[in-house]
Amino acid sequence: MKNNFWIAYVLLFIAQLLLCNYFVFTPWMMATLLPAMVLCLPLNIGTTGAMLIACLTGLGVDFLAEGIIGLNALALVPVAFARRKIISMVFGPDLITRNKLFSIRRNGLPAVLTALLLCLSIFIAIYVWADSAGTRSFGFNTGRFFASLAVSLIFSVLSVRVLTSSESR
Repeated sequence: MKNNFWIAYVLLFIAQLLLCNYFVFTPWMMATLLPAMVLCLPLNIGTTGAMLIACLTGLGVDFLAEGIIGLNALALVPVAFARRKIISMVFGPDLITRNKLFSIRRNGLPAVLTALLLCLSIFIAIYVWADSAGTRSFGFNTGRFFASLAVSLIFSVLSVRVLTSSESR
């Protein structure tokens, strides 16, 4: 089961690289799988470990796809920092004490969507703020935030389904 998770994690990392390199259609939108990948990390990995994995994953995407080194890592580490708190708020603290992975089948789509929206909002808000660096208008940044949130939410639900498929059985 653990090997299946890490294989799926690496495959989603490659999918993120493909999204960044080949599917950029407009500056108004970006598609990301990274917050969903960090949210689905096994709960036996603590906050520090999750932050380290998030940093390495973000730097890998930055180095291999984005071009601005540190941008994804900057936005992804706070998601890893808030991961346990978000899981506890949305799914209940009992999930963390049992070290169980959540899934759409077990916890329901509305709860998973709520957790994903929180993680994506943190990531995209920091990413858009850091990427614009004060050079773009508030209207552009707001539009980019909501467009990216809508597109990334669809991809993230699919990512959660892939990462938690072996656990939900």
